[in-house]
Amino acid sequence: MDVKKNMAKNENIRIGAVVSEFNYDITMMMLERAKEHAEFLGAEMKHVIKVPGVFDMGLAIKKLLEKKDIDGVVALGAVIEGETEHDDVVMQHASRKIADLSIEFGKPVGLGITGPGMTRLQAEARIERAKAAVETVVKLHQRLK
Repeated sequence: MDVKKNMAKNENIRIGAVVSEFNYDITMMMLERAKEHAEFLGAEMKHVIKVPGVFDMGLAIKKLLEKKDIDGVVALGAVIEGETEHDDVVMQHASRKIADLSIEFGKPVGLGITGPGMTRLQAEARIERAKAAVETVVKLHQRLK
């Protein structure tokens, strides 16, 4: 299915984004790619909330999903491997909470968080994956309405 072609048939999809400030240089590039791709698809990026880290995303995502002018949310972050298994714990808890919130509110949440277990170079190479999270939100919104 051609997402851009279908956008012409639908009203503008209104998206919110929650982006981690941890690994700021990477995540802000992810946010820019997400904004560009939303515009390309005809969606509108209405709200952006920056949070300290990926673990802190749950409440911000919930607040956006509560808004009537938001059709879906994109979660953006980069969980880079450290000396402990902290990255695994952060990613497991964040991804579970994000899935739960999507189901609770009946709105799509695109998982644009890369990691765990990756190096900084791998994280930089995955910046473009932010686009896939936007596309997920747009496709699910179209298919579920």
